[in-house]
Amino acid sequence: MALGFRSIALAAAAVCVLLALSIAVPASKGRQLSATVTDAERTALAAEVKKEFQHAWAGYRKLAWGHDELKPVSATPHDWYPPSVVYMTPVDSLDTMLMMGLTAEAADAQAVILERLTFDLDASVQVFEVTIRLLGGLITSYQMTKEPRYLALAEDLGRRLLPAFQSATGMPYRFVHLRTGVKNGRVSNPAEIGTLILEFGALSKLTKKPIYFDTAKRAIVELSNRASKTTGLLGEGIDVESGQWTNPKSHIGGGIDSYYEYLLKCERLFGDADCGRIGRAGVEAIKKHLEDDVASGLWYGEADMNSGKRTATIYGSLHAFLPTVFVLNGDLPRAKRLQESNFKMWTHAGIEPEEFDYAQMRVVSASYALRPENAESAYYLYRATGDAQYLAQGRQMFRDLVAHCRVANGYTTLRSVVTKEKTDRMHSFLLAETFKYLYLLFAPASALDYNAVTFNTEAHPIWRTWTN
Repeated sequence: MALGFRSIALAAAAVCVLLALSIAVPASKGRQLSATVTDAERTALAAEVKKEFQHAWAGYRKLAWGHDELKPVSATPHDWYPPSVVYMTPVDSLDTMLMMGLTAEAADAQAVILERLTFDLDASVQVFEVTIRLLGGLITSYQMTKEPRYLALAEDLGRRLLPAFQSATGMPYRFVHLRTGVKNGRVSNPAEIGTLILEFGALSKLTKKPIYFDTAKRAIVELSNRASKTTGLLGEGIDVESGQWTNPKSHIGGGIDSYYEYLLKCERLFGDADCGRIGRAGVEAIKKHLEDDVASGLWYGEADMNSGKRTATIYGSLHAFLPTVFVLNGDLPRAKRLQESNFKMWTHAGIEPEEFDYAQMRVVSASYALRPENAESAYYLYRATGDAQYLAQGRQMFRDLVAHCRVANGYTTLRSVVTKEKTDRMHSFLLAETFKYLYLLFAPASALDYNAVTFNTEAHPIWRTWTN
């Protein structure tokens, strides 16, 4: 397999472990888990994650082929921009298949992408989402397979997204029409503005065309220049034409989160000192003004961006990526403590909620969207420390995911983590991120060289294959 990826062989001794896993029940609220995870169990867990990925893909392949995603309960397809199709699940899933050694599934995905995918569409798309999922997925697919058609597709998409950045500030509009370049959505947020440089930067390096990196970096600089002069914090909403904040609420959840992630990763992947400086300053600001060290643990709440005054004690599934940022920033003690809180949030109701009030230790937004961030942080911490407790956390997350979200045709979201009532959506990031991070957590380190890649926020690994 290209780049050293290989399948995980199942030892005969692991069969009994697989059987035990299939009947395991989730941890009850507050239960302490054993941190013991044997080598045989790790092998079995990696194989089981691979099997569940295949189950999810088979549902999509059978019931939503030729569409973007699957609605597994109703057994119907879901398209992002109907009647157009951008093959979201195949593009998002391909690199996971290659890592797992799923050659038949990868061949199917590659065929539909290379034969059918086009971006000459009468569709206005969300710049952030198609960048992290499609542009990122195509770049990684190119690097893993060396198939030039992936890079050609990536460049075509990148070129069609560039008009979004044509604002007075250089910060992008949220949506752009792929065929006409017409843009809309001038009120955006730090995550959608600042989470583009890994993909656009890699496209620049691979095509030797600086415009993509330069455009995405200008957006980051313009955004960071508008951080509060008092606190260094960013708000939740900003007008890309006027540069004025429309919502001063600051936090590290959805709408802001991956801005911090990409600054440190930009330095890691491209050696960009500006990104590193801005990123470390941002981390210091959130530590000073958003950090909440309370009886239940270390958390990060909400505050007014200008005063730093605490406005809410809300944390949630999207916030659970933050230990990864601390790992990247070399702050392992803080990463470990926050991951303890992440796991408390996960086990509180048997699976993590969208939002959690850590002051009252209660669920305030009960849905679960198959999100990967908690498993992602466990993976980073395990690779950074070798501590088996993160294997045990991942084991429990995987068991709970299977117990509560698995359905006959794949996996589905939950309306409530309290009642475990199901809804009807299998997001492509389940296959791109959630299963990938769980698999890499249990698989041998040789399955992917953690130190050689930089993951985008959709878990597409990017290699620094360029020299400057």
